[in-house]
Amino acid sequence: MKRPGPLLTLLAGLVLGLFMLTLNATSGTKTASSSYSDASPSASPKKSANPSPTRKPTVTPSPTPSKSPVANASYAGRTDDDTASVAVSIRDGKAVAYFCDGRYKEAWLRGPVEDDGTMKLTAPNGAVLDGKLQQGKKILGTVKDEGRKYAFTADKAVKPSGLWRATAKVRGAKIDGGWIVLPNGRQTGIVTRDGKAAAAPRIDPETGTVTVDGQQLTAQPVTP
Repeated sequence: MKRPGPLLTLLAGLVLGLFMLTLNATSGTKTASSSYSDASPSASPKKSANPSPTRKPTVTPSPTPSKSPVANASYAGRTDDDTASVAVSIRDGKAVAYFCDGRYKEAWLRGPVEDDGTMKLTAPNGAVLDGKLQQGKKILGTVKDEGRKYAFTADKAVKPSGLWRATAKVRGAKIDGGWIVLPNGRQTGIVTRDGKAAAAPRIDPETGTVTVDGQQLTAQPVTP
């Protein structure tokens, strides 16, 4: 048997070399592709479709300053038509008022005073006083009595002016007297004897003393 010749050996080596060259080229391409893939930057993260809302800072409202009740004081004046007097005494957010014409018409009224100085006072006989305090200097308002409305202005009163009242029994009769002393010294008052009204005698505003049917009484300043 003949041994393969040199030509056959050379051919076999050439085929083997081509095979190895092809294998190396294929392997190198895969490695480069893999390396390029590994080196490529990662994809940017997607933004959330619903981003969290920005939290606004909490603002604490300033406390509302508390309102203080109107100051204690007394007021006295006349109706605009000068037919009657009106006096109002305010204490601790409450008021008592007296409406009097000095002959037969009178009404004692009571009620609260709001922090802004408004007041609505009522009397058992149905009379109503609507008023508003003006910067602590005076009260402007109306008194409605027996279907008639009286506008009035009552200025701030300092003792001895203001509102006075005396109650007693004189000679078996129940006496109830009310007086309004204006800042100019003018007086308006009514004394009822067992419910019958008449003009009141003058009182001494310094002491409150007054003589009714021969008996001396002492009137007192009126407060709510």
